[in-house]
Amino acid sequence: MQSLQALFSDPTAWAALAALVVMEIVLGIDNLIFISILSNKLPEQDRKKARRIGIGLALGLRLLLLSMIAWLVGLTAPVFDLGWQGPADAAGVPSFETQFSWRDLILIAGGLFLIWKATKEIHHAVDPAPTGDVFETRGAASIGFSAAIVQIILLDMVFSIDSILTAVGMTENLAVMVIAVIAAVTVMLVAADPLANFINRNPTVVMLALGFLLMIGAVLIADGFGVHVPKGYIYAAMAFSTLVEMLNMLARRGKKG
Repeated sequence: MQSLQALFSDPTAWAALAALVVMEIVLGIDNLIFISILSNKLPEQDRKKARRIGIGLALGLRLLLLSMIAWLVGLTAPVFDLGWQGPADAAGVPSFETQFSWRDLILIAGGLFLIWKATKEIHHAVDPAPTGDVFETRGAASIGFSAAIVQIILLDMVFSIDSILTAVGMTENLAVMVIAVIAAVTVMLVAADPLANFINRNPTVVMLALGFLLMIGAVLIADGFGVHVPKGYIYAAMAFSTLVEMLNMLARRGKKG
């Protein structure tokens, strides 16, 4: 207890905590969008329960990873090398990495899953009639509860690893990381139902959110190959797209009025 009091009497600890809470909330947006879209595919009586379970699992996975930081950091060590360097830039730095760690492989797999899932949902939204192809879906509420939870767990793992590795890169203080993760997941819990209901009521927002998932999936794959896209660019693009969509919604309401 005294160590915690000493810790938070230090202004630098408060600054690190504030910065990390903001970063964890921003990183949690990706996770929350996926949970919202997936839970909206369930029957209405199961949606809130799925969101609570999904966010609870996200918190549990993050705290578990924090208790295994040494193992988690070890995931960044290369496990194999293709032995070929991509084209180099003017400074002689390869354009992408050919050494892959477990973290890289997890990010690539998660990115591919996000792109597949978002493409499937976009296909169903554009052409809901069954076609018998690889992206066929059986209806808005066709997904089973257990299948939804399994998919949420898979993406929770990817987002949790990314989130905790970001936290480790920002501070070495475990208490600060734990408090930041709990605060960020609490915000996700509060925002989950309003966000999911808003997405469900506005079909164009659903398409926008699916577009976000496609972009996030592509960024995860790029990150896995060593092409690091600054997160600020990604979230600035998402914020601008959301602003444009809000203006479109206001314009449509004005025409109806």
